[in-house]
Amino acid sequence: MGEIFSRIEHSRTADEVVLQIEGLILEGVLRVGDRLPGERELARQFEVSRPILRSALKVLEARGLLVTRHGGGTHVADLIGQVFTAPVLELISSHPKAARDYLEYRRDIEGVAADYAARRATDDDRALLTRIVQRMTAAHESGDMSEEAAIDVEFHNAVGECAHNIILLHTLRSCYRLLSDGVVQNRLLLFAQPGARNGLLEQHLAIYEAIGSGDAAAARKAAMDHIDYVERAMGEAERTGEWQRISRLRLRQRTEQVGE
Repeated sequence: MGEIFSRIEHSRTADEVVLQIEGLILEGVLRVGDRLPGERELARQFEVSRPILRSALKVLEARGLLVTRHGGGTHVADLIGQVFTAPVLELISSHPKAARDYLEYRRDIEGVAADYAARRATDDDRALLTRIVQRMTAAHESGDMSEEAAIDVEFHNAVGECAHNIILLHTLRSCYRLLSDGVVQNRLLLFAQPGARNGLLEQHLAIYEAIGSGDAAAARKAAMDHIDYVERAMGEAERTGEWQRISRLRLRQRTEQVGE
């Protein structure tokens, strides 16, 4: 990790260190699982004494923002996993209406995120999106559906970061966590649909290009069109799966009757 921590300018206290690290977590600079530099290096970057740094880290651990793993350093805690409790996750995964509501919610919120990103993205934001899109295109060309699906989630996370709205960022992250954990959708099922991989790549590129050109209206439309497509494709995948199941049962029944 590069030097994302900066010198404490005024009163070099534990409170100032706490505030800076909290801000980096809030803004999405520090993500779940990110490892902080070692104590000596961190104290150097903040230009505070090691006792002050230790005090700050203890406060952050007590607040549930950091975790220290024995022999493994200090990491950002899994904050996103606590947005939905285990019982709620179980309900969402077992009720089809929840999946539909999830996509309905994402359609609007991702439209807003892409709109904000087009208005607010910095050169560094656009450079990050470009790297992600390049990796996405490479995975597409190599036919690696699993990698392509993972980068899909990463791309949407990055758009949320480019929106530069803290509440929007963490709301979207909680949504994408459901995707990554397979609670709401089977991403590979979607990518396996005929023509879906090409369609999804084109949609992601449309979002990327609209953000890059600063066209907020086009970015919002591209993001919402993308979710509309996902909803249609997932519905088709589910129907196809059900048709296959019924066809298999019908064939089995007819075969058994013929054999009688």
